[in-house]
Amino acid sequence: MNTQAIPKAYVEHVAIWVRDIHWHIKFFHDVCGMTMREVQGTVEEPIQYWTLGGMQFMAKPDYDGPEGRLGHLGVMCEDLQAALAAAKAFGVTEMPQGRNWLRLPDGLAIEFIQASPGAVAKALAIDPRA
Repeated sequence: MNTQAIPKAYVEHVAIWVRDIHWHIKFFHDVCGMTMREVQGTVEEPIQYWTLGGMQFMAKPDYDGPEGRLGHLGVMCEDLQAALAAAKAFGVTEMPQGRNWLRLPDGLAIEFIQASPGAVAKALAIDPRA
């Protein structure tokens, strides 16, 4: 297999639906030190909240149940167009959000995002267990 032709990427965020968004913000802040990267809405009343560290919380106060919580994976791509072209061979379907949002045959949703030049190589060079 020619590894130079394989697109490079990494999971940048994991989006989950949460019943109590403030609890999750506080938990991941106080336990993991994850601070705010971005917020949709206001800090007082967030609709969505992204942390530095890869978590995205989507407020869903009526959420009930332990499963089905995953919204989508956000994947940073070295070459977005190459990743999308490679994905087509796997029977994925484009989602209404745009051509960079794909639904896998088993239902998993992935948001493919174009990374800044060199960012993917830099992220993949980190070995957190070293």
